[in-house]
Amino acid sequence: MGGRALMAGSGKAHMSANGDALLRVEDLVVEFPLGGDRVVHAVSGISFEVTKGETLGLVGESGCGKSTTGKAVLQLPRPTSGEVSLKGTDLTQLDTQTMRQRRTDIQMIFQDPISSLNPRRTIGEVVAEPLHVWGPKGGDAQWAKVSEMLDAVGIDPDVARYKRPHEFSGGQCQRISIARALVMEPELIICDEPVSALDVSVQAQILNLLEDLKAKYGLTLVFIAHDLAVVKNISDRVAVMYLGKMCELSESDELYEHPAHPYTRLLMDSHPEPNPEAEVDESMVQLGELPSPIAPPSGCRFRTRCPLADERCERDEPQMRRVNDDHYVACHHPLVDVHEMEVSIN
Repeated sequence: MGGRALMAGSGKAHMSANGDALLRVEDLVVEFPLGGDRVVHAVSGISFEVTKGETLGLVGESGCGKSTTGKAVLQLPRPTSGEVSLKGTDLTQLDTQTMRQRRTDIQMIFQDPISSLNPRRTIGEVVAEPLHVWGPKGGDAQWAKVSEMLDAVGIDPDVARYKRPHEFSGGQCQRISIARALVMEPELIICDEPVSALDVSVQAQILNLLEDLKAKYGLTLVFIAHDLAVVKNISDRVAVMYLGKMCELSESDELYEHPAHPYTRLLMDSHPEPNPEAEVDESMVQLGELPSPIAPPSGCRFRTRCPLADERCERDEPQMRRVNDDHYVACHHPLVDVHEMEVSIN
């Protein structure tokens, strides 16, 4: 662990020591009080970092806290505790006005492309809205910027300028949402399940578009999804979350070839194979119901659904351990031999 103290969460063995990442999140906690002693533990002490030009996939089933994590990076809402550093500046310590200015460096693409666009405004007004606040405010300069962004995402600016969102398909509305995110020239874009509401054929188009825009504008992405298959090709690294905790982090290809956490394996096995004659792997069986984030299990939060769980899992919270060069897992009984891997690395 490099001498760093362990805090609530899954440890920070996977964090670099130099601290030169574009985004660095440490011990992030987000809780929502329900009254009395009841609290929703949405995110419970996770840590991760994203280097400039990288795409980090953040995956897990519904309710695991991945979208809350993305919004907490934007300080919407502000975290209960922890640090969120963008280029070395801790955003949690900024006042409201300063944070509004820094938020121009971070933009978000939302899950539902249609409801995220104001139905009363034209597309030209929707994309130009951030420029009304931060400039350029001149009509010609502003439209030139809007036109450039719409063209970059494959929308004809002259056709779309005076139309409204209901006149476009879901895929087209998502392209417009991406243009709105790009218009402020951000360094980091948080993509909150941007393709889950779209048809499969349109999903591929949007993913390819994001890859092209990333290369063209030098973007850094945090790509949130519940489907591991969606993030396989677009992500450089993938972080797996479960019930507010991070349980595995690895390079994309390595994670798919050698999943080390039982939950990651379950996520992969849950993806249907388009072959009616394929054999179903029943070695990993999902047990029990998803626990409530109001009263999460002690020790390992996945233990109530894990066939490998024992008394140690109930008693001790697992900490991140290295599997190989850039593969880390928080599990007492990983699906790979961590000890042998560590010996081979050292």
